[in-house]
Amino acid sequence: GTIALEGLISDVLKIEDTDFGSLVETRVLLETEATKLAASRRTKANIIEIEKALLAFEAKVQQGLRAVEEDFMFHLTIAEASQNAVLKSLMLIITPDIIHQFNKLDICKDGRDGQASVEHHMILKNIIDQKPEEAAEAMKIHLKDVFDYSQQLKNK
Repeated sequence: GTIALEGLISDVLKIEDTDFGSLVETRVLLETEATKLAASRRTKANIIEIEKALLAFEAKVQQGLRAVEEDFMFHLTIAEASQNAVLKSLMLIITPDIIHQFNKLDICKDGRDGQASVEHHMILKNIIDQKPEEAAEAMKIHLKDVFDYSQQLKNK
């Protein structure tokens, strides 16, 4: 059954532009919830991993390079901190498609990565302070660009 299922997932993700909006919407929902859970459940080890991903992201940005993988790792370590393996798997399925689309469209405008850094710090701080609502809100703000764009697609 697994082979059929894998085929199904890749079929689902060969989606039209309008459905890309739904994909992003789903990512935002998943990440917001994952962040909320991470703030409640994170371990010391989780925080270290998230911080590592954050530093890797910033190092790349300071070199003036696109930090796409590092950004993804930051989000993934947060999903790991939610202690929900299914959430993490869903993110692994959904996010690369979104990243791929965005790279094609080159949406990350100049200066966006610097702003992303500030937002990453806010998210992390709330996770460390175990403030689920604030962490979720910070994640929502962080994904606003992506989300707004996806909604434009939906309304085309």
